[in-house]
Amino acid sequence: MTVAAQLSAGVAALGLELPDGAEARLLAYLALLDKWNRVYNLTAVREAERMVSHHLLDSLAAVPYFDAATVLDVGSGGGLPGIPLAIARPDIQVTLIDSVAKKTAFLMQAKAELGLANLQVVTGRVEAFRPESGFDIITSRAFSELREFVSLTRHLLKPGGRWLAMKGLYPDEEIALLPADVKVSADHALAVPGLDATRHLIVLEPAA
Repeated sequence: MTVAAQLSAGVAALGLELPDGAEARLLAYLALLDKWNRVYNLTAVREAERMVSHHLLDSLAAVPYFDAATVLDVGSGGGLPGIPLAIARPDIQVTLIDSVAKKTAFLMQAKAELGLANLQVVTGRVEAFRPESGFDIITSRAFSELREFVSLTRHLLKPGGRWLAMKGLYPDEEIALLPADVKVSADHALAVPGLDATRHLIVLEPAA
């Protein structure tokens, strides 16, 4: 199966309706990630087929839960899940932040080549990031354990906002260490086509 066919089958299995041209953009992003990865080591996954399942479909599986106007992707690295989200949902303003300049250089290149007007890239540490307004959703895929994730980003969460943390196995130990004023409001088990692994999307909110 070609990479394009694998992506199409995966999108269909997830039940997603993507905008016109989105699959072509996702494949262009994958090609760019593969090209830059040879020099910058953006991801440990090297094979294009595994990149489709481990990166694109893994990110896209969470898309239905991003019901928001603004999203911050913390420690975005190679742009996951932020770039697939921005491609799938052009109505969402997505900000990617990473402290490593070579990674944000790649993200800026991807924004330009893919023509993603709804994407912003920030180089810096998230705890020092002070934008004019906060975000409806703050997400991360491989940034840190949950307690650190919420403590470093709390100042960036809008009133009524939520954290969406992408995890593998259900993180019981991390959840037990959460601050008393943060609660788990939902847990979504994600079935990722082609990925034989447990995936959870943990939704966190400030406790009332």
